[in-house]
Parts: sequence; C-alpha cells; structure tokens
Amino acid sequence: MKLLTCSNHAAIMMMAALVFNVTSSVPSWAQDATPAGEEMTDEQYQKAFMDHIESFGWQRDGVGRLKGEAEIDIPSGFRFTGPKGAAQLMETYGNPASDREYGLIAPEGLEWCVLFEFDKSGYVKDDEKDSIDSSKLLSGMKKNQKEANRYRVDQGLDELTITGWAHEPSYNSDTNNLEWALNLLSSEGGETVNYNTRLLGRYGVMESVLICNPEDLEAVLPVYQDLIAGYRYTNGHRYAEYQSGDKIAKYGLTALIAGGGAAIAAKTGLFAGLFKIIAKGGKAVFLGIAALFAGVINAFKRLFGRGE
Repeated sequence: MKLLTCSNHAAIMMMAALVFNVTSSVPSWAQDATPAGEEMTDEQYQKAFMDHIESFGWQRDGVGRLKGEAEIDIPSGFRFTGPKGAAQLMETYGNPASDREYGLIAPEGLEWCVLFEFDKSGYVKDDEKDSIDSSKLLSGMKKNQKEANRYRVDQGLDELTITGWAHEPSYNSDTNNLEWALNLLSSEGGETVNYNTRLLGRYGVMESVLICNPEDLEAVLPVYQDLIAGYRYTNGHRYAEYQSGDKIAKYGLTALIAGGGAAIAAKTGLFAGLFKIIAKGGKAVFLGIAALFAGVINAFKRLFGRGE
C-alpha cells in the first residue's frame, strides 16, 4: 500500500515547497533551477518541481503497457507513465522504489491517480469466492491492529482503527476482480476510506490502488471503475489461461483480503520518510491513498486555509 500525492498542482507544489523548507536541502531536480549562490523563489521551486514530474515520460493516448503483463486504455484527458516513471515518482517523494511498480494513470491535472503494482505470487485459486466471511475477516483485522499501530507510532504516524466495511468484499467471476473497502478512524479523530482492487491473473495479482482525497471518493469511484474496465492482461497472462504446472499462490481470496487489511496499519507507504520529517514539526499535510490519515488531511486544510 502506497501513499502518493495526486491532489492538484497547487497542493503538490505547495507540498514540495514545504518539504524544501523543512529539510533545508536542495533536491537534485532543483539544483539547476537557479544560479549558484542565489536563493530559489517559490515560483522557481514550483516550476522546477513540476518540470521534474513532467520528465517522467507521460503518455496521453493509446494503451499504457504494464511491463508486458497487462495493459490499460488511456482515455482522453488522462496521462500514463510506466514502471520507470512510477518508480521515479516514488523516489521523488523520499522512498526507494521496488520492483513491483508497473505503471500509473491519472487525470491530466493529477487530481487523483491509480497506481499499479504486481505481486508475482502465482495463480490465486478463487475456490473461496462463495465462502468469504466478511464478519470474521473484519474481526481478525481489528485484532491485529495493536501490533500494526505500534509500528505506525514508531514511524511518527497517528494510529488507525478499522471501524467497519465501506464496501464488503466482493468477487466478480467474469473479470476475476476482487474488491473491498474499509472505513478507518485516525487517533486524531478523522475518518477515511481505504479502497482496494485486486486483478487476478495467470502468474499473480495486479494491485490497483486508487489514490484520492477521501472526500472525493464518491465522485471519483465511478470514473475509476470505468478506467479499470479498460484494464486487461495480455495474451498468455490471463486468469483463464492457467495451465497445469503453473505456479500456484500459497494463499486464497480470504488471505488476499486479510493481507491487504493488515497493510493498512503495518505500512507507511510512499511517504514514510516524509511523514517522519513533517510529524516531528507538528504538521502532517498530505492527501493520500488507501490508509489516508484523516488527521493529516485536517492539518492540510488548516495549513492551506481550507475549512472543515
């Protein structure tokens, strides 16, 4: 689960400037923006930041290739970047990239985005599709919160409490997609939603992560679902093309959900290092994804003059 800022240009640029001021160090992408010895203005910093983002190699039409494993249609008004661009974006926000990034798609204005990561776990059997016990899963996730939140506190983050399902787990046998959403309450008193989609394939699972302001989730969700309708595995990689002898995953649908739930509190995601810096200063200011911290959002609003 990643935390990634895909709000709007103003918020992104303000955040970039804030990080610059907090860390008192000039990132590599800003070093050539002004002559040596001169102080960078806010406008120069913002332009350098957006130029850096633009350098990730965005594709604005056609089909986005997800490392040959899958592909997604790029509708008008959207931009896509592949594995390298997605990894660069993560590194820009202070976290090392992994080998799991397969691509990212977003509206042109970057108001929100969808990150694709692939888990090469093997073919996940869907024989549990009619026996997923939502109540038992929720109970198990809640029991595991204490240890996971201990990790979050160590990272300088607020604790998260799962309060219930925003969308109970559902599996579509026609598309082999598994979806669920959890309501979360932060120790700061704010609420948010974590929305998960898992796209089952022959050789593993594509994790599709919707990244947006929780307040926009209701409006964004239909557009997101239309985007996912344009996703498909390539020939030879489809779930239905499984053959005897292929690698079988060591878990099923239930564990896939439980693992995703545990990750909410166990991982800090993309902004791990950044949150540690900001939290020490008393101002956490990010809009994020899945496991967005409501206290963070409230601080963001206060900082930039956005009312409750």
